[in-house]
Amino acid sequence: MKENVSPLQKSLNVWAIILILWSIYRANFGTSLPVWLDEFLIKPIFFILPVFWYIKKIEKKSFFHEVDLHKKTLISDLLWGVGLGVAFFAVGYIGIMLKQGFSFAQLSKLFQPQTLIVFIVAFATSVSEEILSRGFVLKRLFEESKNALKSIALSSLLFFFLHIPILFTSQHMTGTVILQVMMTDIALSVVVSVLYLQRRSLLLPIIIHAFYTFSLTFFLS
Repeated sequence: MKENVSPLQKSLNVWAIILILWSIYRANFGTSLPVWLDEFLIKPIFFILPVFWYIKKIEKKSFFHEVDLHKKTLISDLLWGVGLGVAFFAVGYIGIMLKQGFSFAQLSKLFQPQTLIVFIVAFATSVSEEILSRGFVLKRLFEESKNALKSIALSSLLFFFLHIPILFTSQHMTGTVILQVMMTDIALSVVVSVLYLQRRSLLLPIIIHAFYTFSLTFFLS
């Protein structure tokens, strides 16, 4: 007799297919294509489109509702997100200054036009990854198990696996830098997962994730 596949298993199957396709893409193209193309076109196709299809065709529900993108806590999410994101960036910036010494050249980078472009790209990155990792995977893990700790642990592990193809094909990350980024990726995932389950809104994790990605790109460039 054919066993019924649970809704959670179906969701995780979608995630697994996304990981396989994303890994194949990264293995073949690495970082040879422009970053903007990756984050504004390729990643949404791999990360968001399958989730959208699954929610609309299999679950037959509203996409934005099912990934918790809504206006209910818009203002507070913006304030908290920007506040925490700026604080996160400031801590990283102070750490770099203490390690390398104060530099006007480093400070002036913040006010260059390309810095805004870097942040916009980082925001696009966080939208794709948070829709998949928090709005899709974590939400369904928690709804199935009702166990926040287990749901956060498993979704953070899956978030880590999702970044392996990125980390090992990036030209800017080698040796101990990869290990450090791995650890901070897991820490980021745990923090934004806790915030997501508390607020049931995806906007706050997106903003915090955007500042994290922006800081990583800014300090490694």
